[in-house]
Amino acid sequence: MLFQTLDDKKECVGVYLNRELSFNQNLPDDLTKTWSYSSFLKGIDIEYAKLYCGGRTLDMVCPTPLIDRWERSSNKLKAFIKSFNTARVSLDKNCFFDLVPEKFLIEFCQIKNQICEHVFDNYEKPTNYNYLVSLTEIIEDMRYSRLNINSKNLSMFKAEHRKFAKSLSQIEHSCKFNIYGTKTGRLTTEPRSFPILTLKKELRSVIEPHNDYFVELDFNAAELRTLIALQGKSQPKEDIHEWNIKNVYRGLVTREEAKKRIFAWLYNPDSNDYLSSRAYDRDSVVQKYFTQGQVRTFWDKIIPSEERTALNYIIQSTCAENVLRQMIKISNSLRGTKSHVAFPMHDSIVLDLSIEDKKKLPEIIDSFSDTALGKFKVNVAVGQNFGQLKSLEV
Repeated sequence: MLFQTLDDKKECVGVYLNRELSFNQNLPDDLTKTWSYSSFLKGIDIEYAKLYCGGRTLDMVCPTPLIDRWERSSNKLKAFIKSFNTARVSLDKNCFFDLVPEKFLIEFCQIKNQICEHVFDNYEKPTNYNYLVSLTEIIEDMRYSRLNINSKNLSMFKAEHRKFAKSLSQIEHSCKFNIYGTKTGRLTTEPRSFPILTLKKELRSVIEPHNDYFVELDFNAAELRTLIALQGKSQPKEDIHEWNIKNVYRGLVTREEAKKRIFAWLYNPDSNDYLSSRAYDRDSVVQKYFTQGQVRTFWDKIIPSEERTALNYIIQSTCAENVLRQMIKISNSLRGTKSHVAFPMHDSIVLDLSIEDKKKLPEIIDSFSDTALGKFKVNVAVGQNFGQLKSLEV
């Protein structure tokens, strides 16, 4: 049964179904299709039109016969939201359906239903649909989980710290990720989100865990290990740059030089670095995953591409999805505990760990390391705020 949600917060249960609004905490059993995920739908088998159409907006997928009606209705929605902002009424702290007339909600949802029907009729279900649902569930949990911000960890003697402290009143203290923000599937953050992905290292100490420790699980040289996996080779157990010094560069470079050299070669198709090319086969990976103007990754994600950018897209997309799939796995394993995944950070995830779950950490690290692309070495760091993480030998 096609329906629409009236809010996306866990505590704001409301749906439009069969031309009526329902605010019953016990949802009907016949809900099957809607536009997008809401937190109170977690664990229910629902088809989401927004995932079918690759994260496109309702404006983008609205069929021509409905455009005029949709524009009128969506303009009313924008007017409501603008009035809430002017009156400083927070939509994070109030249920949307409590703030607008029922007549508008019914009209809006009727048109939204018709757009959804158009999407389900004209778009194919993504091959990675279940992954997208699982990722969406975690991302939405993070959206409504406030970060523990302690501005006392900033130094007011530093201009950059003072500027950042002032900006904290202008942004949300939660991570609002967009899973469709890049071609490759790497996450971006939405406007007004806490800028977790771009936050300078010297400012990171402002974030403290809700539990006892932050634990960062970071894949060692994740993109290079992804290339190795896509070549069908086994992963070095040690630090990959140290391995390259001994096995690729004949012991003639430092670790930092080895790191710069391999990545300068990896993403520059014009590079003729003989030793790097002898050890790693870029061309075979491009031939396997790029054809007829598009990349099809290990995870079956399709990305339009020129040949020159193909390797970049193949590796970055495969790597990003590998990290996020591992995040989903770890998040699921922590259900029923105080600990949880606080947020992802590029090639790592950060856990908000309770001391009660400390004994589970070796198992968690091993599980994160064990990927569909092979066993990746994991660097582990622990600390009582995000800016003061210290490496942990594992």
